[in-house]
Amino acid sequence: MATTTETPNLVRVNHGDAKAFAIALLTASGVSARNAEITASGLVQADLRGVESHGILRLPSYLSRVRNGVLDPAAEPTLTQITPVVAQVEGHNGFGFPAAHLGMDTAIAMARVFGIGMVSVKHSNHFGMSAWIVKQAVDADMMSLVFTNSSPALPVWGGREKMMGVSPIACGAPGGKGEGSKPFILDMAPSVAARGKIYKALRRGEKIPTDWALDGEGKQTDDPAKALEGVMLPMGGPKGSALAIMMDVFSGVLSGSAFAGGVTGPYDMSKPGDVGHFFVAIKPDLFMSLDEFRERMDVLYQKVVNSEKMHGVDRIYFPGEIEQLNEEQRLKDGIPYVKEEIDALNAEAVKLGVEKIPLRE
Repeated sequence: MATTTETPNLVRVNHGDAKAFAIALLTASGVSARNAEITASGLVQADLRGVESHGILRLPSYLSRVRNGVLDPAAEPTLTQITPVVAQVEGHNGFGFPAAHLGMDTAIAMARVFGIGMVSVKHSNHFGMSAWIVKQAVDADMMSLVFTNSSPALPVWGGREKMMGVSPIACGAPGGKGEGSKPFILDMAPSVAARGKIYKALRRGEKIPTDWALDGEGKQTDDPAKALEGVMLPMGGPKGSALAIMMDVFSGVLSGSAFAGGVTGPYDMSKPGDVGHFFVAIKPDLFMSLDEFRERMDVLYQKVVNSEKMHGVDRIYFPGEIEQLNEEQRLKDGIPYVKEEIDALNAEAVKLGVEKIPLRE
């Protein structure tokens, strides 16, 4: 069974308790019940999949932005239909999760009728892990593309200043029906590692690999605090840099949101985020039946995971499969957090007058 690396001093929380706790914090902060449920669900899905850098541990920074008046907890995203297959969501500087959910839900509805749906989202905020939006489409038997831009953390290739965001590139497709077959869910940053992993290492007092980031002097570092003073490193050099620029074109330039280093990050309390997103949903049975598509996806899955292994490799995984295995395990065993992370979440509970997060016995 694939699981994320465990750290000493861990405590565990049932996923249902984590979600209920997140909903309580959000509603106490002025978020509507429906938007709180959407946001909490997206955060807990990240924790279940082992992407703790984008889980409920993001709540203290989100709620700090609410208290500083740079994120509107009561905002409701609104939809404008542009053409039968194109729409735009106005996020009104609310939480990114409801805006993203509405965007993908709209793209899916258009794709059911016309085969494809495209939605641009403007004036939004961080929406956590992209995979939960991809899964929203997969659960509706849809293929998808999920793009967003983000605050500057990455230099363009050949540069040294923060310019592009470490914005995830995500897409997905329904899987086959064969035994063990999994859907295709790709969610990756154009950097060597997601910036959220550096914040996670900082919270946990851990070091980071030296090829993840440079410090403020442009030197490699294993110190997450120094890494956050410097820049992330793009994967594949100019290739990662170009992918980050692509995210800015489709998410920022096209939507009318901030771009070219203008997005404000979730840990910056100075002004609204003005994040842009871009979603596409595609009906997979446009050229064949859904059953045939699934059969072909099953062949692809089997070919990938059963291909000849390089030396030292015990198992080959399909994109997103490790995270799905993590989810299966954590649904049974609970989600692991470091005690200091629980303390930070409970500090928010005290501020808002809600019950502290219950730990698993």
